[in-house]
Amino acid sequence: MTVELVALFAASVACDVIGQIAFKLGADKIPAPEGGRWGAFLRSLVATPWLLAGIGIYVAEFVIWIRILALVPLSIAFPLASLNILGVLAASHLFLGERLGRNHWAGALLIMAGIVLVASEL
Repeated sequence: MTVELVALFAASVACDVIGQIAFKLGADKIPAPEGGRWGAFLRSLVATPWLLAGIGIYVAEFVIWIRILALVPLSIAFPLASLNILGVLAASHLFLGERLGRNHWAGALLIMAGIVLVASEL
């Protein structure tokens, strides 16, 4: 795996993790639509800075992902992108105070094992 590819995957995962944290922080600020008032709810989506930041980060990730796909077969790139799951688990615990139980850790270990297997194809 080239240095460029490692950097691209790291940037992609970082964007996904940061974007998800931004989405969660924004979602926590949005009131639920009451009485079918979806218009007000949708307007609040575009008025929430954390959600706008998350969207911007996802746009950046899209550009990075397209470059990754130009370099690597999808059958390898997509499983490697599962690193974002591990990153989101860690970030949700560190930055949001979410509790991670044994099942979270067991699942994370299985994901890591799969990533190692797929990465060995490169």
